[in-house]
Amino acid sequence: MQEKKSKEVERKPARETGKIVRIMQTDIPGEKQVYVGLTKIKGVSWSFSNALCHKIGMDKKKKISDLNAEEIKKIEEFIKNPILPPFLLNRRRDLESGEDKHLITTDLDLRKDFDIKRLKKIRSYRGLRHATGQPTRGQRTKSHFRQKGKSMGVIKKAKIGKKS
Repeated sequence: MQEKKSKEVERKPARETGKIVRIMQTDIPGEKQVYVGLTKIKGVSWSFSNALCHKIGMDKKKKISDLNAEEIKKIEEFIKNPILPPFLLNRRRDLESGEDKHLITTDLDLRKDFDIKRLKKIRSYRGLRHATGQPTRGQRTKSHFRQKGKSMGVIKKAKIGKKS
């Protein structure tokens, strides 16, 4: 008898793993387009990414893995100091300085935490809602926003079995 040799089928992963490019402390998969890949950076929205590509004259459909060091440096410089209209920036009229800023990555997280702490400290309505874990933007709470650890819905009573 002849033994059947199992053929190992060569399978490609669902997403072909390409080169990973690091921009602004964020790893971006190389198969993504520039327009899509830049949105993986915390603080860069779709409209900001589109404006960035338009301002520095870069093709939006170009793959991230095809970028050279000079283009990556251009992107990082633009993200650090964007020259865009204020409505595209994520921190307009900052409370401390009054300037229009654009924050990214950890700066954005820290500033958000400080804002929430300030709201709690001054005991504003939004601060109190944050402190109690309630929604802060006027949503209803009758059927949503249930707290973990509290009763959830109706619990059926256990049936008492008959003695045989």
